[in-house]
Amino acid sequence: MSDSGDDRGHLLTEQPNPASEDLDRLPTPALVDLFCANDLLPQQAVAAAAPALAAAIDAIASRLSSGGRLFYLGAGTSGRLGVLDAAECPPTFCSPPELVQGVLAGGAAALLRSSEGLEDLSEAGRDDLAQRGFGAADALVGIAAGGTTPYVLGGLAHGRALGALTVAMACVPTEQVPMPCDIDIRLLTGPELLTGSTRLKAGTATKMALNILSTGVMVRLGKVYGNRMVDVAVTNSKLEDRALRILRDLAGVPRQAGLDLLERSGGSVRLALLMAASGLEPEAARAALAQHGPGLRQCLEALGVSLAPSSLPSR
Repeated sequence: MSDSGDDRGHLLTEQPNPASEDLDRLPTPALVDLFCANDLLPQQAVAAAAPALAAAIDAIASRLSSGGRLFYLGAGTSGRLGVLDAAECPPTFCSPPELVQGVLAGGAAALLRSSEGLEDLSEAGRDDLAQRGFGAADALVGIAAGGTTPYVLGGLAHGRALGALTVAMACVPTEQVPMPCDIDIRLLTGPELLTGSTRLKAGTATKMALNILSTGVMVRLGKVYGNRMVDVAVTNSKLEDRALRILRDLAGVPRQAGLDLLERSGGSVRLALLMAASGLEPEAARAALAQHGPGLRQCLEALGVSLAPSSLPSR
């Protein structure tokens, strides 16, 4: 997870960490203890960035609810983390693959093999976005630990020129490295125990922030009821079992009845819950969600019905 630039030594992410000056001489238990203590810092860094994360969630959700898409742009570990978060959205939230996209310098090959040289090309970030039809209605999160990656900066500048929503995510202070963006998320994790290896604390903080960002956006888009993934894609036995537990816990639906509801709803947990609460047939329930949704809660309230939670303990 590296960033390009003529002089990066001044960057917070490139500074040597005094706590690990003797890293190669430490006994293994002491080495592990040092990493464990240092890895408390990413959580603190993410907590400090909470206002910017909240602003980004609301702004991105607004774009997506109006037909836009979310793009993560990065190189090296930063880009791989964006690709990972994007890839996890369809199975978790049943979102179409094109809704959240990870754009990595070097493309799919760079997931498995380093292609760090490509991050030095500012026009490459712009071109990779253009190839995906990125436009003014979309949202872009440019991820760069040190904030200087030309690939990411070029993409952010391109997004701003188009009028798209632009969000920067970096692990250096804004005053040290300004980035062109509408919302600036700074995860200040400090120097790495292995100098400059920002796949460590910086990468951990980035993954945490992306978890919050994508989950928060999907909550705002109505893909969650309470703390349940009511839009989970039922694609294997584990996820079918989860869907049946959701139907039981939220609507008191026994297993066999739950299987029937899932079949009639085409595997949509949200639709099956609405059918269980309202007694509507699939087509009428779909029409109700289209009219009053997309969130299950707001649709139930509009219809004047409610779920009947199971009295059985969840297991």
